[in-house]
Amino acid sequence: MLLQTMHFWSNLLGVSTVLKSGALKKVDKIVAVGILTRFKHQSSFITTPIFYVNASPHIGHLYSALLADVTHRWQVICGDTGAIFSTGTDEHGQKVQQSADSHNCQPKIFCDKVSSDFKRIFDLCEISYTDFVRTTDHRHQKAVEHFWNKLYSAGYLYEGKYEGWYSTSDESFLTPSQVIDTPDGKLSVESGHPVHWTTEHNYMFRLSQFESKLLEWIENNKRAIYPSMFADIVREWIKAGLQDLSVSRQRNRLQWGIQVPNDPSQTIYVWLDALVNYLTVSGYPDKLVSWPATHIIGKDILKFHAIYWPAFLMAAGMEPPASIVCHSHWTRDGSKMSKSIGNVVDPNECVKKLTCDGFRFCLLREDLLHSDGDYKEEKIAAILNAELADTFGNLLSRVTARSLNPDQTFPEFHTDLFPIHPDGSCRSRATKEDYELLEKLEHLPELVDKYYQDFKPYKSIEAIMSCLRLTNAFIQQHEPWTLVKNPTDENRAWLDTVIHVAMDSLRICSLLLQPIIPIFCDRLLTRLGVLQTERTNKHLKMLRTQLGNQHSLRKLGTKDNVMFKKIKI
Repeated sequence: MLLQTMHFWSNLLGVSTVLKSGALKKVDKIVAVGILTRFKHQSSFITTPIFYVNASPHIGHLYSALLADVTHRWQVICGDTGAIFSTGTDEHGQKVQQSADSHNCQPKIFCDKVSSDFKRIFDLCEISYTDFVRTTDHRHQKAVEHFWNKLYSAGYLYEGKYEGWYSTSDESFLTPSQVIDTPDGKLSVESGHPVHWTTEHNYMFRLSQFESKLLEWIENNKRAIYPSMFADIVREWIKAGLQDLSVSRQRNRLQWGIQVPNDPSQTIYVWLDALVNYLTVSGYPDKLVSWPATHIIGKDILKFHAIYWPAFLMAAGMEPPASIVCHSHWTRDGSKMSKSIGNVVDPNECVKKLTCDGFRFCLLREDLLHSDGDYKEEKIAAILNAELADTFGNLLSRVTARSLNPDQTFPEFHTDLFPIHPDGSCRSRATKEDYELLEKLEHLPELVDKYYQDFKPYKSIEAIMSCLRLTNAFIQQHEPWTLVKNPTDENRAWLDTVIHVAMDSLRICSLLLQPIIPIFCDRLLTRLGVLQTERTNKHLKMLRTQLGNQHSLRKLGTKDNVMFKKIKI
């Protein structure tokens, strides 16, 4: 009743007027405010990590970018036109220097090529970033130097001697407990990459002073590190004790990086350099825009983002991240992806086989927040064929077929045959299952919005596909192809109503799936005659509940090709 009451009054008066008018009971007002607040996104800042350019893009990079892209697209759909979505490339450090040497080229030339590879695959996959930052950008160097001076003047940097283990592959300093002996030599416990002993005169950051502050930040913010399983891991790391961190390298060992201000013998540590990219995008060192940010990362870089980065920010007198959203990794056919095994999934080949939307759909359909996802081509093909080709495509084909819809319009909804509420009317032809479908569609936007805000696009897909399957069952039950063979006035009106409900279900589900499969949904909404200006969260109400419905008898768009061709593996 609440949603129907809100739909009716908000169309007449506007939402804010409804809440002030007393048209809703007190309890309804509380729920209404919750619904409206959820849809009223504030200006926000979503980031991926900036990706290391020592190798080409893979689906792990792409998953981080897709999860951020879905979140950003949904914010824009909900009216947050000032939303920021940044990604980019991390181009300094020993690994990049070594990779450039192995390709017999200068580091900057090597970085230009690999950075353009990332841009190309992101554009191919419709990643709608608003800023692509590179650590070789002049604006970034300016931000890093200013941030370094801020830490130094606050007394959190000091000159010291670092002696211990270092992993070039991870660009990470390690304690003895983080190193393991193997037949292949010393390896990092976390990554399995080789480590070597190093002794250097470096600048150190007083990380040990931030144990209690970091724990307090995590305790006071339930979304500081999300999901909670990763927050538990970080707590354990902190409680085990934090040691001061080396934040520079001797320049005679690492030339490819930003020089420490006023000290030509030192290069700023690649992770301190890289993490400041988020501030660079936000306008630092000038006026910040939309800070703090929400960072979407893979679990392999959790320590750097959940311990080092908030500590750096606190030391500089700045707010720590709003949230660090951590996801797991991809395997292939149950095995870890590895170049040596030859089972790395190439995103370019995936887009060729599956299309951009098919590739996006299959990656985002997996729950990587809580466990690793397994990439299996046969399983992916079966899912895409069943859900995009059959459930979605066949439903659209049915309701737009000229045999059932000769005028090619969005037909009228007849309330005498399908009353707004079940009333036992003798003319009503709607069943209990029909009302259950409408109820699910009515509550679907609120449910999907929650899932998007919880970074669970796979849950959004499940809920939306469930409604589409019910809609197909609705069509199957009422057999419009039979109604058209017996064209009485009542049968024509009921046929229009059945087609209307199915089309409205397609419209709502397509609006909600825009962040996940944008090209597919654009084509489908265009076919239904939905204008570009009618594709926001303000257009998610069921048409039957709206006064002066402008969709009734609107002409459909031009027939497109097959919405999704079945995949053959």
